[in-house]
Amino acid sequence: MIAGILKEPKGENRVSLLPEQAEVLGKRNVEVQVEKGAGDNAFADEQAYKTKGFSSYTREELLSRCDIILSIQGIKPEEINTIKKGTVVLGVLQPLYAAALMQQYANSGITVFSMDMLPRTSRAQSMDVLSSQANIAGYKAVLTAANHYGRYFPMFMTAAGSIAPAKILILGAGVAGLQAIATARRLGAVVEVFDTRPAVKEEVMSLGAKFVEVDGVADASKAGGYAVDQSEDYKQRQQQKIADHIAKADIVITTAQIPGKKAPLLVTEEMLKTMRHGSVIVDIAAATGGNTPFTKNEEMVSYNGVSIIGNSSLPSSMPYDASRLYGKNITNFLDLLLDKEGNLHLNFDDDLVKGTCVVHDGAIVNESVKKLISQ
Repeated sequence: MIAGILKEPKGENRVSLLPEQAEVLGKRNVEVQVEKGAGDNAFADEQAYKTKGFSSYTREELLSRCDIILSIQGIKPEEINTIKKGTVVLGVLQPLYAAALMQQYANSGITVFSMDMLPRTSRAQSMDVLSSQANIAGYKAVLTAANHYGRYFPMFMTAAGSIAPAKILILGAGVAGLQAIATARRLGAVVEVFDTRPAVKEEVMSLGAKFVEVDGVADASKAGGYAVDQSEDYKQRQQQKIADHIAKADIVITTAQIPGKKAPLLVTEEMLKTMRHGSVIVDIAAATGGNTPFTKNEEMVSYNGVSIIGNSSLPSSMPYDASRLYGKNITNFLDLLLDKEGNLHLNFDDDLVKGTCVVHDGAIVNESVKKLISQ
């Protein structure tokens, strides 16, 4: 059994497994091979892997020989035909936004597991890459905002006068939002939080933030921890409530996303006009359209004196720790795919294996992706 660690494309600084995590697989009778330069941007150069006993190869060599291919961003369409039939590709492939690519995988006979499709259950927590990476995103979102904001975060009382603390509004109290709250509070900001799930109110308040409530929210208890679509009446009341609070905010962190759909528009153009010049918005949902009408992924846009920073790759800006957490998630998941001898054993009776698998045996097996293909 050979597992190959690929080098990620430009702009992605993480690596699927750091040397010490690759060593865990090695102890399970899995031969680990590494693409040259795979870990360079995550502070794990070729020598670091070599010290642990792993050799480096060209990308072409790995694609043609490996039984398991580990790549966060997946395989390029033009590379699919170079991979042997039955090879397992494991990454964060966002199949709900790339159904056509999943069909190409299926046509080639590759088996695909996408970690962003992992069922969000208690048993899956140690494998939940979305949570481990969102934690970093929430932390870096606040630091990014602080770097672009032209004023202090904490309150200061000096001989020259007092400075009021920054007011931060966080839209979405998932893992990223909660970490953003904690980070902003450590920096001394006053924090308000909006979320469509009333169940997160206690967590928000325990971190020292104020929870902004809107009545009439749709039940999200069966959505696996994600947000769900709301009624038009609710959306109108939601926008009015956000508008009331955003006009007073210095910093806004937006994190709201719905799997397989465009990110909801939470911050309207009218709201932006009420924000004071010098305010900053960091939009973590930029890759799926963003929570503002002017968000551009991987760019900073200025509108009416407000800086809108679209960044869905914040974990990549902390590549070592992000890779370490991601790699731990991956090794835990691989425990479900490998038998005691280190051979592939795909048990589709396991809900985590079944839920994460998108393509197998020449067909798309995930129902949500199937529906997208049939549309």
